[in-house]
Parts: sequence; structure tokens; C-alpha cells
Amino acid sequence: MTNLLWVALGGALGSLARYGTAVLALGIFGKSFPFGTLIVNIVGSFLLALLFLGQQQGAVHENTWLFLGVGVLGAFTTFSTFSLETVLLFQNGEFLKALTYASLNFICCIAAVAIALGLKTYFLSMWN
Repeated sequence: MTNLLWVALGGALGSLARYGTAVLALGIFGKSFPFGTLIVNIVGSFLLALLFLGQQQGAVHENTWLFLGVGVLGAFTTFSTFSLETVLLFQNGEFLKALTYASLNFICCIAAVAIALGLKTYFLSMWN
């Protein structure tokens, strides 16, 4: 039961952070491109990879993983919204924008994970 509480609390915070990021991005960039989802997916991918590194080294407790990894970052990032926004762009005839958006999500999220994992040596020295 405790595990469910960690995930639920983290999920509540992550969804609020995602909503806040979407509202902020909408205010800055407008509705021309779904920057909010792109931002949360890239940032979330990077942070999850850092958390994973900590977990692999035994520096991240299981409850921390459940709260931050599964809860906060699980709710913060969103594949479903990305998918919907991509299809809507296609349906609106914005083919180049849809392809750009899908490509940026794919490339930037994987690059964010690769960068975070590439920082392993630095973070290991912090945790040891």
C-alpha cells in the first residue's frame, strides 16, 4: 500500500508540473506548435535517465524511484498527448509540422537520455 501512495503522490505532482509547463509554453510560444509536450518529454527523459543512474548505483531508494521515476516523471511525460497532437497536426494538413514534431520528440528525447547516461562518471563521483 505504501508503494501506491508514493506513486500517487508523485503522479499528482508530475501532472501538475506538466500542466504548468504546458500553460507556460502556451503563453510564451502560442498555439503554433506543441512546445509544452515536447519540453516535458525531453526534460522528463533526461531526468529519468539520471534517476536510473542513481538507482543502478544504489543511491536511489526504492521509494524515491517510485515517487520520482514512476510517479512524478511518469505523469510529467506523456506519450499519449504527443501521439494525439501529432495525429491532429496531420489531420489539419500540417504535414511538415507533424513530421518535425514527431522527429524532435524522438531525436531529442533519446539524445537527452544518451547525454544523461553519458554523464555517468560525473554523477557517480557525486554519489560516492
